[in-house]
Amino acid sequence: MQRLVFYLVLILAALIAVPFVRNAILVGLIGGIATGFAVPFVDTVWNNLTNLRLLYVSIRHRNALIRVSFSYLFRIEDEGKFLLVRGRRLDQFQPVGGVYKANASASGRFRDWGVQSDDLIPIDTVSGKDIRLRVPGRHLYAFFRWFESGKDRETSPWREFYEELIATEVLPSREFPYLYHNFVRREVRPLRYSDHAQSLELLVADVYELKPTDAQLTVLRETKNGDSPDFRWSTPDEIKRRGATPGQNQTIQISETADWTL
Repeated sequence: MQRLVFYLVLILAALIAVPFVRNAILVGLIGGIATGFAVPFVDTVWNNLTNLRLLYVSIRHRNALIRVSFSYLFRIEDEGKFLLVRGRRLDQFQPVGGVYKANASASGRFRDWGVQSDDLIPIDTVSGKDIRLRVPGRHLYAFFRWFESGKDRETSPWREFYEELIATEVLPSREFPYLYHNFVRREVRPLRYSDHAQSLELLVADVYELKPTDAQLTVLRETKNGDSPDFRWSTPDEIKRRGATPGQNQTIQISETADWTL
């Protein structure tokens, strides 16, 4: 963002100077400077669209209390199908993953910003410290930049993988003492009004792709031979249709977030 301001100042300074210069060579030189800085300026704007949008939101909705949810999701794919697990709170199939946790050291920062707990999901031993909160709009941009920094929060996606697949014995712990995974992208959904939350809502999810070892892949494929109510392998079409099949009664519900991992 500082680089963006720097480029903008230089471009404006060059454009303002042009009418006061009579020398054709200097005019051409100033025009070249303005053009030269315009390219990195546009590039910087493009690469900071999310931050710029959030800065705008922080200004426009500065007096609103915005519900935020920052989570991570696993893309676990094999042979064109994706592994989904049954939700622990909602009766739906969804990607392995969950909401990031904040460390206790973040409490002072949250207090200064006036961050409040979210009451849509009961706060218990499972949901405690979730980064699912209500943030004053004026601090939304700063909150997002704090999250991006990775300070005072959970940064590894291992915990939910363990809780949803290892602790439940869907996968054997002996084959999964560690994980290889790639970061795919950060999904930042447009700010919207949520009837469910009765407030503006910002949903952010980091998508990771599991890169299993040969032994881990063998174990994953073995789960396809079973018939469990706790997980399923779904095609992209099933996920996009949220579990519906044309011409048939819908018997399962697939979460919206599953589509984010495709």
